[in-house]
Amino acid sequence: MIDRSLFSKRLELRSMSPAFIEALLSGDRARAEESLGAPVPPEWPEDIGHMLTLRLQQMRADPSEQEWLARAMVLRSDGRTVVGNIGFHARPDGRGMVEVGYTVLPEHRRRGYAEEAVRALFDWARRTHGIRIFRASVGPANEPSLALVRKLGFVQTGVQWDEIDGEELVFEHLPEIN
Repeated sequence: MIDRSLFSKRLELRSMSPAFIEALLSGDRARAEESLGAPVPPEWPEDIGHMLTLRLQQMRADPSEQEWLARAMVLRSDGRTVVGNIGFHARPDGRGMVEVGYTVLPEHRRRGYAEEAVRALFDWARRTHGIRIFRASVGPANEPSLALVRKLGFVQTGVQWDEIDGEELVFEHLPEIN
């Protein structure tokens, strides 16, 4: 698949290709950085290893899913620093809904990167694929993410249990995000 990075004011959302994920998971940081085109944070893959393994399995099963899955949040300036990751859990379901997941590295939090990345990813999904239903699952103690989904107009629609993250509050957003 040809990389189709998404851009916001400060960020480039670079697709994490199977080659990048394989290199990162195998410990070949030089190859991973070459594939991504940016330095890889020292916390990777420890903090996101489980997610990357799942996304790699999805891409191997269906390469066309890559555009929906994991993306690195790369600063467009400042030496192309990676500040986190974002992506959908899968391509749209039967309702045309996608679920977003994101992480901002601790040293880059409280600067608006998550909001900027979510807005850019949602805008891409709406413009290129007509997606209008977005979902987010957030741990009940994750105050920054709870504040973000509420700021973006999400409404809680339920509660679920995730075997990795435990209890999660489920939010959906139907209308356009301003």
